[in-house]
Amino acid sequence: LPAFSLPDPDGKVVTDTDFAAAAGLLVVFWCNHCPFVKHIKRAFAAFAAEFQTRGLAIVAINANDTTSHPQDAPEHMKADSAAFGYVFPYLYDAQQSVARAFEASCTPDFFMYDRDRRLCYRGQFDASRPGNAEPVTGADLRAAAEAVLAGRAVPANQQPSIGCNIKWRAGAEPAYARS
Repeated sequence: LPAFSLPDPDGKVVTDTDFAAAAGLLVVFWCNHCPFVKHIKRAFAAFAAEFQTRGLAIVAINANDTTSHPQDAPEHMKADSAAFGYVFPYLYDAQQSVARAFEASCTPDFFMYDRDRRLCYRGQFDASRPGNAEPVTGADLRAAAEAVLAGRAVPANQQPSIGCNIKWRAGAEPAYARS
């Protein structure tokens, strides 16, 4: 698990060590404007409410450049959190250093860590996408979370998340994002 220390929209700093006692940790790269995120916001908020009560820590991180995408600025993050009832911290990575440390590439991008903070799942929420007929169920992420909480191996078949590229600051796109 890459270390992180980031503020929420109110300036409260949250770190990876704040979740040390949790049975697992889900880090999701998220934003306000992406159609893929918008497509799953309500279902993900419900997923988070359910799984946090069961011992899974969840944190969302917005690393988008707010110069090019002002709708992802912290004041809009705060409004989005309230509108969708997020029960997890929604943090802002202004320097984009945490996104680089995770090698995050899109929104949404899900990283699930087990009790020992080993990456065990990096994949999609489910097979639903804007414009396809698949229902939003969270089935893939739910299966991984169930396994982590039970101390079992997560399913080996992990489909990558699909979404909008992280909006890197001009000239700051990391090499891994260019391939």
